Amino acid sequence: MSEERDRVGALIESVCADREVPVERTGDHSFVVTLPGTHKLKTNCNLIVGEHALRIEAFVMRQPDENREQLWAWLLKRNARMFGVAFSIDDAGDVYLTGRAPLTAITPDELDRLLGSVLTYADESFNPMLEIGFGTAIRREWEWRVKRGEPLDNLRAFEHFVKRTD
Repeated sequence: MSEERDRVGALIESVCADREVPVERTGDHSFVVTLPGTHKLKTNCNLIVGEHALRIEAFVMRQPDENREQLWAWLLKRNARMFGVAFSIDDAGDVYLTGRAPLTAITPDELDRLLGSVLTYADESFNPMLEIGFGTAIRREWEWRVKRGEPLDNLRAFEHFVKRTD
């Protein structure tokens, strides 16, 4: 089984090199892949090569300040349409994408699909998750910046959200 773990480890490094995606070995059989996004600027994806399966873990967002139940319901509905990974929460309420795949199923194309899934789900879901879980803080920050004449550049993605509630 060690040969299979080594094969998958080498495959992770090779696929990331081919796609010019930063990867760092964090242990004998563990890696961190840095996936660049648009809304969530980067997602660090941990890949842990176990005896029989590849475990995928990516932090998406810290625990929400508000509307937890609404966010959990939104995540569960989203999970029904996802491939390879699903949203989960830890004991603190922080949101992750997690998954597991058998080592024998890990090919370059399958690894690409799994990493693509993590990137897509983290990036596409990030702003809606922030709106649900941090809406009050976003509105307060927007108002503060407008009042002080501060730039709104990194809040522009939420303009529709802030304007809708005025």
